[in-house]
Amino acid sequence: MERVQLMAPQHDVGQRADAYAAAPLLNCLIREVARPHAAPGARRVYRLPGSGRLLRVRDGRRPAEPEVHTAGGWRRVGHAELVKLVAEELRRRTGRSNHELPAEMIDSRDAVAALLTARARATAPDDPYLRSEQSLVTGHPHHPAPKARGGGPVAAWLPYAPEVHARFPLVLLGVREDAVVEEGDTSALDALGQAPPGYRLLPAHPWQLDLAARELAAAFADRRLLRLGTTAFDVWPTAAVRTVHAPERDLFLKFSLDVRITNDVRRLWRHDLARLRRTDTAVTRAFAAADGPAAWLSDRGHRTASFAFEELAVVVRDGLRGHVLPGATPLLAAALAEGFDGNPLDGPADPAVWWKAYLRQVVPPVLGVFARHGVVLEAHLQNSLVAVDGAGVPVQALFRDAEGVKLVPEVSRAAGWERLVYCLVVNHLAEVAAALAERHPGLDPWPAARRELARHHLPEIAALLASPTLPGKTNLLLRWTGADGADARYLPLPNPLAGA
Repeated sequence: MERVQLMAPQHDVGQRADAYAAAPLLNCLIREVARPHAAPGARRVYRLPGSGRLLRVRDGRRPAEPEVHTAGGWRRVGHAELVKLVAEELRRRTGRSNHELPAEMIDSRDAVAALLTARARATAPDDPYLRSEQSLVTGHPHHPAPKARGGGPVAAWLPYAPEVHARFPLVLLGVREDAVVEEGDTSALDALGQAPPGYRLLPAHPWQLDLAARELAAAFADRRLLRLGTTAFDVWPTAAVRTVHAPERDLFLKFSLDVRITNDVRRLWRHDLARLRRTDTAVTRAFAAADGPAAWLSDRGHRTASFAFEELAVVVRDGLRGHVLPGATPLLAAALAEGFDGNPLDGPADPAVWWKAYLRQVVPPVLGVFARHGVVLEAHLQNSLVAVDGAGVPVQALFRDAEGVKLVPEVSRAAGWERLVYCLVVNHLAEVAAALAERHPGLDPWPAARRELARHHLPEIAALLASPTLPGKTNLLLRWTGADGADARYLPLPNPLAGA
């Protein structure tokens, strides 16, 4: 297991952690609650309608340096005071109290401090793909607590954190054969080690084993479950935390994790596993029938134990080698917006050409599988990979995670289209476009995005390009009101496509 030393100047780390944690919280507050109060400029002013207070921030895709107006003028507020300000505003707006979310916001900030401290002494992987997966120190740019880790002690989760370039072996368990539950192709699991007669092999994430120790004690005691050691190789946690990559085996494994990360407790729920094969089969067929180089990383099977169905579940996902074009390098789309060593956004010879190539790889497969097969990909930044050639130009898009996919008519076409637009345009394209424009101030990315979308003859496209608004997910209000993590609710955001 990689050992990470916790050494860094604490004062500097505290200030940086405040800034990292404040930016997504401010994005949520500005998008969902605040109202513009003054003309745009380097410092934007907003009114908080519940309290009537004025908030000023340094403008940008990552707003910073929040200040509130008092009788004595503008006064800076740190992250802890910003959390109190947001909580007061939401109580006034909704008429509801919530003690859990403010604690998550503080936990997220403290987690960032721990990550920054450990990351300063960690060694990044040589593989640019792994570096991209492990780069998300900010995380979801429109979530109030994107780095919360369940409130547990740092020592419990830090060894498994992708942000500190962790790698570790998996625990190998033996499950008595009469208790094994599986569906699909799980043969890759049997190659990870050797199970004794009468048992089947089941890998486990060590953090999840710690979390579920009490529930599993009886199964270990009566030998329905055996500890068989660990894998002979390390795995690398990806941006999703609970999904790991085993490069030597060209394999991804997705585990249950009883920890809330962003909106959901990241457990492999029984109802999601029940539909996984049907959904993945539909997506796999849709991509097989499509033209172009885009690829789907199939969630090809899952295995668990009947007595700990959700606690021990693991999903087997395709690796990269059979899907990525020869000579191309896959990168996590979210990392392009976050930034990392080797980010192709840092140096394209012509940013307009680069952006056109990016759109040409990402947009057609998402619209194509929807139009022809009713498949609604959850094509947000963390579920999308973009492979680039030797010059850093996008040549292929890859998508993953059947759990987030919706199928028409399981959902209505209108609901599916709204979700597609949010994930693809608002969450994905808008973030990459903003990161690119930030590096190249003369570039307007939206005319090219409009042209790419207009090439596709879906009945919804004309309305999308003419609409003054796009659907924006309300993560702050969803978490404050205790809505189910999968229960997306949207508010209208200005549509940059309409005026492009």
